[in-house]
Amino acid sequence: ALGKGSDLEKAFATAALVYNNSADPEGKLSKSETKSLLQSQFCHFIQGQENKPKYQEIISSLDEESENKIDFEDFMILLVSLTLMSDLLQEIKNVKTTK
Repeated sequence: ALGKGSDLEKAFATAALVYNNSADPEGKLSKSETKSLLQSQFCHFIQGQENKPKYQEIISSLDEESENKIDFEDFMILLVSLTLMSDLLQEIKNVKTTK
């Protein structure tokens, strides 16, 4: 659908596709499914963050026994939050690309 889209558009489309492929028929993920998806699909961004208090807070909220499910909007907020605190983001910022 985005064959001619920009890199950023393709990145967001990929995130939406990964989420939708894991979501239930209502378009939501349980907290445990969300945690599993992050560990399998976002592992390089969350690697090494285990000792950061904000990361622990986010992950512990996904461990809570609750019927609350995560919708796509909340999932994207979670991705952005984890990305902003990631050590990998700092490495990416230091890389300059030329076109």
